[in-house]
Amino acid sequence: MQAAWPQSAGRDDRWLVENLWGPRKAGPTELGLARPAAQVEDLPARIKDPSKTIVLIHGLWMAPKCWEFFCSYYEARGYCVLAPAWPRMADRVEEIRRDPEALAGLGLKEITDHYARLIRSLPAPPILMGHCLGGLVVQMLLDRGLGAAGVAINSATPKGVVGLPLGVLSSVWPALSRSFHANHTVMLPFNVFRRVFANTMSDGDAIRVYQRNIVPGPCRPLYQSLFAVLSSQSDATVNFANGTRAPLLLAAGGADQFAPAELNRLNYERYGRSPAVTGYQEFSGRSHLMLMQPGWQVVAGYALNWAEENRRRDGLSSLACGGIA
Repeated sequence: MQAAWPQSAGRDDRWLVENLWGPRKAGPTELGLARPAAQVEDLPARIKDPSKTIVLIHGLWMAPKCWEFFCSYYEARGYCVLAPAWPRMADRVEEIRRDPEALAGLGLKEITDHYARLIRSLPAPPILMGHCLGGLVVQMLLDRGLGAAGVAINSATPKGVVGLPLGVLSSVWPALSRSFHANHTVMLPFNVFRRVFANTMSDGDAIRVYQRNIVPGPCRPLYQSLFAVLSSQSDATVNFANGTRAPLLLAAGGADQFAPAELNRLNYERYGRSPAVTGYQEFSGRSHLMLMQPGWQVVAGYALNWAEENRRRDGLSSLACGGIA
């Protein structure tokens, strides 16, 4: 049975705050998800097989626990899975909601540098996976020579991917217009989330995901991705012709309204001149939240199988990971 739907839910998000954002106990898989990248002292002890490490990078308006299904799945396959939060982000959803201004002004370079430091601290190049803006960060990290393989799921696009559908900008404009400044933070309104992120979910599932995962986010990285073409020195720049990067898979949801499959395919085609391995896979009927919607196991399994089959084993990434940030 679907959850009761109050008339004000689509217009007034205060209903959701007052009725859904109560205290929650941490689930069994979420306690280690938001591990700060700076706290890596015990990683060598945790990583029994250096070749079996995965770093998961969440996207905008998401907390690290959006990966909880993938974490459990990959841990069951013998991997050490790390899903640290963005820099300046508190460990838990409730803390982020209480103090979102800690994220004000956070941009792509700071986020990417944050994960690069973690990756360089590891004993061997990990598999990298990112969702939404995290997918763009994965592309940028691979371009820096980091990682053994990368998977960008429902990815935001780097500079140079021409063909941004007007629907993408219009879908997020209601959120951005509340705080039209790159140095501000903004909460994704539930009605926008329901229409653009959770468009294939039931009302009840959409409410539960919003309650559990959605947090205020910084405007800057979204501006940097959407308007990269207007900047001559955009932080969203990737060298598409880089032939020394690790293999990259771009995974798209066929029903994604925020990062449409057509945009992911254009992103894939921009890598056409690179001799490095690049793949594209579209999952029919999947929304922007295919990490969490029923059938997520298909996406998780395909992503890991592709990364295992195509991962770089020539040692080049090991050299890149051995430096000091």
